[in-house]
Amino acid sequence: MPRTPQIVRTVPALRRAVDHLRSRKATVALVPTMGALHDGHVALVRLAKRRADKVVVSIFVNPTQFAPTEDFGAYPRTWKEDVAKLAAEKTDLIWHPDAKAMYPDGFSTRVVPEGPATVGLEDRFRPHFFGGVATVVAKLFTQVRPDVAIFGEKDFQQLRVVTRMADDLDLGVRVVGSKTVRERDGLAMSSRNVYLSAEERRIAPELHRAMKESARLLRGGTDIETAMAAGSEIIAAAGFALDYFELRHSETLAPVTSIKDGPLRIVVAARLGKTRLIDNIGV
Repeated sequence: MPRTPQIVRTVPALRRAVDHLRSRKATVALVPTMGALHDGHVALVRLAKRRADKVVVSIFVNPTQFAPTEDFGAYPRTWKEDVAKLAAEKTDLIWHPDAKAMYPDGFSTRVVPEGPATVGLEDRFRPHFFGGVATVVAKLFTQVRPDVAIFGEKDFQQLRVVTRMADDLDLGVRVVGSKTVRERDGLAMSSRNVYLSAEERRIAPELHRAMKESARLLRGGTDIETAMAAGSEIIAAAGFALDYFELRHSETLAPVTSIKDGPLRIVVAARLGKTRLIDNIGV
């Protein structure tokens, strides 16, 4: 039976544990998560193990990135299963604070990101979101002081926001993106997939099919408007309520007018029943 990783719940205990990990000049990787771990998270941990000597995984469902109308209370929490998965991967340390440890009485500082956080994608529909993400990630970076931090590409705008923040604030952390892990039918793995009904789960892979079709047309020389409209039609026909389906520059997330505008990414967010799914692919 795999050994249970060390679990710490206070900042002083975390600092002592990380100092111990570094006692032989070991490098440290951080994998920030909100728990409800799936194979996509396991892929992040495995990449972290390749990039550093020691791996710290944080599990914290961050209340500041949820609006009052969102699913903070219902967000899946699977602590025992999460610990078992991390033990199987030989994770060195689990950082599992509660809200009071992260936001003690009198807490009054926020990080307000701009740049890729204000490009009219997730920020248009969840204006509170990236302030909450940037604040908690900045805290995680200063608490753990990792050499490298691993984030999944599924949350592509988030990846760009935290990368920009780490660079702008000289946090000394190299942010690395990990390729999206998908189910066999193409659906991106997400903790929120458990919300899908059986019929919705059958339909959900159409989101990936739509992106692939638009990307195929773009690579074949079809103009942007026509290629993106083809993907949008697939999404609408499947019964999604579309928030956005756009072609953006992969680095800046700025809108593009030509396939020659640089590395490109198709990004999408859509609702299927009560579940909101996001995804992206490179072109």
